[in-house]
Amino acid sequence: MTGVDRYHTPKAKPVPHRRTALAASLDIGTSKIACMIARLKPCPPSDALRGRSHAVELIGYSQIQSRGVKAGAVVDLAECEQAVRQAVALAERMAKVRVESVLLSVSGGRVLGQLIEAAADLRGGAVTSADVNRVTSTGMRHATGEGRTVLHTLPVGYRIDGVKGIRDPRGMMARQFGVDLNVVTADATVARNLMLVVERCHLDVEAMAASPYAAGLAVLTDDEADLGAAVVEMGAGATTIATYSGGRFVHASGFAVGGHHITMDLARGLSACIADAERIKTLYGTVLTGGSDARELMSVPTAGDNDPDDDVPQIVSRATIANIVRHRAEEIFEMVRDRLKDSPFAAEPKARVVLSGGASQLTGMPELATQILGRPVRIGRPLGFGRLPAEAKTASFAVPTGLLVYPQYAHLEHVEPRHTRHLRTGTDGYFGKVGRWLREGF
Repeated sequence: MTGVDRYHTPKAKPVPHRRTALAASLDIGTSKIACMIARLKPCPPSDALRGRSHAVELIGYSQIQSRGVKAGAVVDLAECEQAVRQAVALAERMAKVRVESVLLSVSGGRVLGQLIEAAADLRGGAVTSADVNRVTSTGMRHATGEGRTVLHTLPVGYRIDGVKGIRDPRGMMARQFGVDLNVVTADATVARNLMLVVERCHLDVEAMAASPYAAGLAVLTDDEADLGAAVVEMGAGATTIATYSGGRFVHASGFAVGGHHITMDLARGLSACIADAERIKTLYGTVLTGGSDARELMSVPTAGDNDPDDDVPQIVSRATIANIVRHRAEEIFEMVRDRLKDSPFAAEPKARVVLSGGASQLTGMPELATQILGRPVRIGRPLGFGRLPAEAKTASFAVPTGLLVYPQYAHLEHVEPRHTRHLRTGTDGYFGKVGRWLREGF
């Protein structure tokens, strides 16, 4: 990647307002891979979710254990490909459709949003669409560093001759026109290898979206976005954050610490194997401790290569488990707090925090987050979805359900002209093409 040749990921074509369409989402995470296939049906806007033009009716889904992924990045291409093929095939079988393209999430690669101000002199003429595109493209290129790729370019606000708060400047007279942009980038290598896995499964990438932004589209109400909110997507390998202000997605950040680190802490602290530690976390994971926890004891198998008959299970208290989980959870929320301080969220006194992702479901997480972040905190679950099974109504499905909503918000994003080069995987597959929906394979 050269200094003048900036790559950006494929962009979704806005879903037609009065037409039904099919969409498939693919969330390739560190601990699980989820695939969802849905029919998008035109619907009247609701008071809570005014931005949605279509109802999302799930017709097929799958969730399997992830392989070949670490901290949201592909580390074993063949293993990851095999897992993706399995996940997509299971969802296709349930939906009775054949998937040609997917909406893909990105949680790894140090996802970061930058608020960029770009401006141009117009010499007293009227602002045209070409002016808006030119200034926006300049701001986007300025925000894209070496080795980075653009996931989202979202205008947050416009300025005319220093006057802020302009909603649509086109046609207005001005000497100087400016735009404030949220440009969200990730490591190009991470994005390229995620796309390569999908390509090897003979699928196209319809679009790529930052995981916390996708989660926000699923779990936030319009009122929350208007008043200010931070969506904290707590995955296994990474925690990512999307900040909203005035109804707009204005900032993103993240770090490579998540639920898997809690599992590893339990494995070390209890001298247990990773599989047992994961099971203990799922069944007994809590950050709350009470008086009876010290007296409530449980047996934990000891990890080791010795003869199983010689292993004597160790006896630990529920309080010991809770203390190990709490220590790491506190570290995660302290890191979230530090990143929120450096985002527009800090200036929003009424803003709340919404937790999503599998790790957010451990008992006591909202209470601990409230204590450390000093803001109201709730668990975010997918809102406004039809025919969603019980297991998919949880916070761990915020990203794959949000990806299905994403095409309805695609019109908000800046899309570079067609001649601009898109991110390529280096194979014969070309992923810059947009708007290719799924073909029903009855």
